[in-house]
Amino acid sequence: MPYFVYRITTQPLRLEHLDTFTRYQDARALVRARRQATDAPPGSDYRLIFAAQQAEAERLLSTPRDERVIGED
Repeated sequence: MPYFVYRITTQPLRLEHLDTFTRYQDARALVRARRQATDAPPGSDYRLIFAAQQAEAERLLSTPRDERVIGED
């Protein structure tokens, strides 16, 4: 399965597909380089996701995640 790299803007939620890789190391290197770049628009983030196809990757990225619960209250 391929690795998809996206730029995500939060207000409003917008996913921009940047590239697709077969190797994790290549995808990770692109995400790290984009995060270090100073020309990144405010309110945007770069994400890497592992999915069978691009539609599944976009569905996973746009679905809100539950907060992580660490330990018991």
